[in-house]
Parts: sequence; C-alpha cells; structure tokens
Amino acid sequence: MKPFFTVLLALLLFACQSNDSQARKPKVVATAAALQPINQNIIAQSVLYEANIRQYSPEGTFNAFAKDLPVLKAMGVKLLWLMPINPISTTKSKGPLGSYYAVSDYTKVNPEFGTLADFKNLVKKAHDLGIYVILDWVPGHTGWDHHWIKENSDFYLKNAKGEIIDPIDFRTGKSFGWTDVADLNYDNMEMREAMRQAMVYWVKEVGVDGYRIDQAYAVPQEFYDKTFAALKEVKPVFLLAETDIHHPGGLELVSKFDATYDWPGHHLTKDIAKGYKTVKDWDKHIAENSKAYGDYNQLVNFVTNHDENSWNGTITESYGAAGHAFMALHFTTPGIPLIYSGQEYDLDKRLRFFEKDSFPKTKGKTLELLKQLGQLKNTHPALASGVAGGSYERLKTTKDHQVLAFQRVKNQDTLLFIANLSNAYAQFTMDHNGEYNRFEDGKSKRLSSSYQYDMRPWEFWILTQ
Repeated sequence: MKPFFTVLLALLLFACQSNDSQARKPKVVATAAALQPINQNIIAQSVLYEANIRQYSPEGTFNAFAKDLPVLKAMGVKLLWLMPINPISTTKSKGPLGSYYAVSDYTKVNPEFGTLADFKNLVKKAHDLGIYVILDWVPGHTGWDHHWIKENSDFYLKNAKGEIIDPIDFRTGKSFGWTDVADLNYDNMEMREAMRQAMVYWVKEVGVDGYRIDQAYAVPQEFYDKTFAALKEVKPVFLLAETDIHHPGGLELVSKFDATYDWPGHHLTKDIAKGYKTVKDWDKHIAENSKAYGDYNQLVNFVTNHDENSWNGTITESYGAAGHAFMALHFTTPGIPLIYSGQEYDLDKRLRFFEKDSFPKTKGKTLELLKQLGQLKNTHPALASGVAGGSYERLKTTKDHQVLAFQRVKNQDTLLFIANLSNAYAQFTMDHNGEYNRFEDGKSKRLSSSYQYDMRPWEFWILTQ
C-alpha cells in the first residue's frame, strides 16, 4: 500500500502546484480585435474630433463623454483629440476652475474629470470602436503649482532678478498676458528629458496614440527629433502641431509632424462667408498650400475649435448661413476635417473657458450632415489626403468668383463638389459632362456643358460615381 500512497501524494502535490501556477498567470480578458497601428493610410481618411471634456456634458467627466463615443464613430471620427487632461494649477489661476493649459503635473489626470482608471477605460472604449486617442500636450509652460517650480527652478526662464517669468510673445518681446503659467527653459537638458519621459509615459503605460502639441513653434526642433523617436520606439503615433509654415521654424518644423493647422484657410473662409473675399481667393490659397506643403503633411480644416469658439465667436457669428457649406468643403477638400465639441449639436454659444459650462445635445440637421460627410470621408478613396490622397482638379465654371467646383479622383473613385459660396443666387454653366449620384440620397444627377445651373446662396452639391 505504501507505493499507492506515495503516488497519490505526488498527484495531489502536482495538482496544487498546477492550480497555484494557474492562479499566478494573468487573466486573459476578452477584448475587441486589436486596433491596427496608426499609419498614413488611416490618417488619410480620418475625421478628427476635439473633445472639451469639462464642457461636453453637465458632469464634465471622462465617463460621461465615453457614453457618446458611438456618436463620434457615426460621424466618421477616427482621431480623438482630448484637450489637456492633466491637473490644473490653482496658483495665479484664471477664473473659478483655471485653464486646461496651466498644467500642474504632466503624469496625472485632472480629478475634475475622473480617475486614471476612468481615463484608461475611455481610451479602451475608443480603441474598441476603432478610434485613436491623442492628448493635447503643453510643452512650453506649466502652471505655478507644478512641482518643478520648487524642486527644479532652473527648469524655467527667469528675468534679471532671478524670478521665473510667464511666456513672452516672440513677435513683440512682451508678455502674452498668460500670467497663470510659467515659461519653461529648453536650454536645460534635464528639463527636456523629464518632459520627454512624461510624454512616453502616456503612450507606453496608457496606450494613447499621439499628441496635439500646443504652441509647437515655441519649442526647439531638436527636442522633437529625440522625443518623437522615443515615442515611436513604443508604437506608431499621430502627431498634430499647433503651427503652420508662417510661424517660427516654417516648413522644417511642419515636416516633423503628420498634420498642422490651416489657419490662413480658416480666416479666409470666414472672410468669404462675410463677403470680404471670393472663390478666387480660395483657389489661390489651395494652389499655395499644394506648393508649400506637398503631400506628406496634412492640413487640418475647421470652422471652429476651442480657441475660436470661446474667444472669436460661434459658427453662427463667424459664418452665418454659410456654416454647412464650409463644413462640407472641409470634408471634401484635401486635408483632415475637424469637429469641435458641440458643433454636431448646433452649438450656438461661446463656451466659457475658465469655468464650468455645457450645451444641450439636440440632434438636428448638422449632426445628420456630419454623419453623411463622415461616411464619405471614410469610404471614398478620392477624398483621402496626404501621400495616399486623391487628386484635386478645379473645374471651370462661369461665375468663377462665386461658384467653386472641383473634382477628386483616386483609381476608379470620383467625387465632385460644387458650391455657391456667396450670399446671392448663382446662375452658371460648367464645362463638364457625366452621370452622378447625390451624396445625401443617392438620386441620379446628370451634368452637361449645355445646361445652365441655378444655386441658392450657400447651396452645395456633392456628387459621386
């Protein structure tokens, strides 16, 4: 009997060890298919959404925003830009809650929005829906509560008295007036490395997919070279810069990023909406962009963003009845279209910047339009931009100061955009023939050089084959 008990004991010990081994193994959690690493082909047909977490909902939290991620997906959003999620400094702060851009800790989340676990859950839900998440990053300055102020004062620029200063406007040599933040010293290599590691943290530990860099022109280009290389060692990332070729660094700086802003185009569209400029000015702008930027860097096209809405006016204030026409233009012209929080719900108020605010989520014509435009952007190769982009060909019309018509083509896919970008009725002819379908309802529309067309003010057609 002794051998039997020996064998039995051995079997029991093996079973215990096996169970213990299984207990120590990490649990495999069922998830959606892994998100494909971001690349130029994905970016080329993406819609970008800027989320203002504080003002998006009455709660102003990550969890409240995450509930509406399916709405973003329905609008074709593949890139989600979150305004700064970090804690906000209270020293010298502006308003009751302060500015998102006065960061007090680069590796923590603002408790106003929720916990780190809440944020990770938001990122996971976005990824499960095929949406990439980028963080708004503020590398030029910190809030006055940042621990670097006391621990590493040499991380900051100082005046002749040895006092840390707020940022200086490079154009005037005087303060911007951003007294709630302290300007960082990029001659300090230790500070650069601390900043770099903070950026790596969110990509490596949380899984974010890149950054929108605030005031990108205010940071030495050498910092980007080493930092972007460190980020890309973790995984491919999308990098958006708040700059353009007219800022310091010019095209050399712009070329380090995947995308930058079309600020001149934004100002021009507002001028066209107000009757100060015409379609001929738009044609000139498109030609200049094509020559200056080439195919690699993609321009972000927008009718609003957080700065425009809070400081310069609502879409109604800026565009009047022309808002939908220019939204459609931004989805069909080369570049990445941007939607700002509330735009889809006909946001018609200037959101307060330094205190709590929100807006009603009333589903109307704008939401339906953005869903249709998003589907077009996602599915039509002709609307791709950058190196994978479709061609852009201006079509000749009469009334060419008033009527904009162009064709986008990629392989067998063709899309036409025709719009009356004026506040007057337009009667015109166009030297173009073909059978097309209207994007909004699929009904057929024939174009002929023998036809005379009539368009209402700000009316637009998007036609596909």
